[in-house]
Amino acid sequence: MADTLLVGIDGSDGGARAANFAAQRAHDSQARLVVAYVIEWSPYTFNTPQENEVRHKRREEEIERAEKEVIAPALAALKTHGVEAKGVVRHGHAAEVLSSLAGEEKASQIFIGRRGLSKLQALLFGSTAGSLVQISPVPVTVIP
Repeated sequence: MADTLLVGIDGSDGGARAANFAAQRAHDSQARLVVAYVIEWSPYTFNTPQENEVRHKRREEEIERAEKEVIAPALAALKTHGVEAKGVVRHGHAAEVLSSLAGEEKASQIFIGRRGLSKLQALLFGSTAGSLVQISPVPVTVIP
């Protein structure tokens, strides 16, 4: 079975650079590429049953929109590189989802772009790349 690489994209320039870098690595090693987009979503809220119904509908709409507007164009661009790619959209904390997805897909490496948060933003909110490097079961390459 071919090696699998995972790249997290977020619609930013950094995500696009990470996708291009991962595509080149996948092409060079004839690896399969999984392209993941994570919609930040906290499970730690209390909702009434009616609010949960609305939230579930909104969640499904977000997944559909992300597949159409982010994943489909990314996969089309990767196809021009001659890379076998699969798209995945999930809800949750980006670092946790990418780490879990690496295990599910048996990925040997994760690629992610760096957004360039200010020192204060990174201190207050943390960074996905920094968190992922700490919890990932496989090597993580952060693309500037």
